[in-house]
Amino acid sequence: MLAWLDAADPFPPVERALGEPNGLLAAGGDLSTARLLQAYRRGIFPWYSGPEPILWWSPDPRMVLYCGELKVSRSLAKNIRNKGFELRIDTRFSEVLKACSEPRRGEGGTWLGKEMRAAYLALHREGHAHSFETWRGGELVGGLYGVAVGRLFCGESMFSRETDASKVALVHLVRHLEARGWPLIDCQVHTDLLASLGGREIPRRAYLREIATLVNYAESLGKWSRVET
Repeated sequence: MLAWLDAADPFPPVERALGEPNGLLAAGGDLSTARLLQAYRRGIFPWYSGPEPILWWSPDPRMVLYCGELKVSRSLAKNIRNKGFELRIDTRFSEVLKACSEPRRGEGGTWLGKEMRAAYLALHREGHAHSFETWRGGELVGGLYGVAVGRLFCGESMFSRETDASKVALVHLVRHLEARGWPLIDCQVHTDLLASLGGREIPRRAYLREIATLVNYAESLGKWSRVET
């Protein structure tokens, strides 16, 4: 049976998540900062759209990208070197959020609705959500955003307005994390794009073991908001 949450209800154990659809754990609750941080610490994330209730997920297996396993193709490396991209952190979080919410080609809607955007903007204002941005010629051309919990970065969504622009932002994120001793990015579910960059699936139990210590660290990345070229 799917658990239905009132505002004060705790999450059920992730082992109770459904096998089909994979990882669906609970419905209801709210998108408060406290609730969202509690979810990420337990390997749970929200994902729903339109008139659906808030749905909470913990899939098995889990897609992760270990920073030391990043794969950068020759063409991507060439674009990073030669296309004049400028890399920024947290300079236009709300714009990145809006761009990520726009429907992809061939899709009629978005999972990142008004309530979700408001929730992640609140996380950002409280220092928990961050954007990694790709700029060129003074224009925001790609990027991603996610949530930092301890020393775990939970990637949420990416967008690209130029070839490889979102990949450039992801490479920047990985290098930023790796330099500071953060070992992995939670990518949630498999995509071909993430797999091409070195992401892989691991059992949920292994994922929970990996993050058990990470989520209890104090965040120690120094100043997030800055410009890098």
